[in-house]
Amino acid sequence: MTMVNMIITAASLITAIAVICKYYNKAYKLILHDAEQDKKIADIEAQHKADEEKTNKELCLVIYGVQACLKGLKEQGCNGPVTEAIRKIDKHLNQAAHDLDG
Repeated sequence: MTMVNMIITAASLITAIAVICKYYNKAYKLILHDAEQDKKIADIEAQHKADEEKTNKELCLVIYGVQACLKGLKEQGCNGPVTEAIRKIDKHLNQAAHDLDG
């Protein structure tokens, strides 16, 4: 084996090792990036759930306020749509309470 062939073989080996290291590094960075994204998604989901629970509590208070206003109107003598709205709200609240149990 001549000196030129040894140099070519060594250069080929060094190039192959460099290419393998480059792709290994890319794969490693991709896995790290994927893990970071999974953590961010989990954090966003947790925040969304907390926001959703807060919004549901606020909506419940609004419904109770509307119900109180409608009952006040009914006591003042309003009928028809007021009575129907009260009935629908009562039905909705009853169904929602049963959905929470199951």
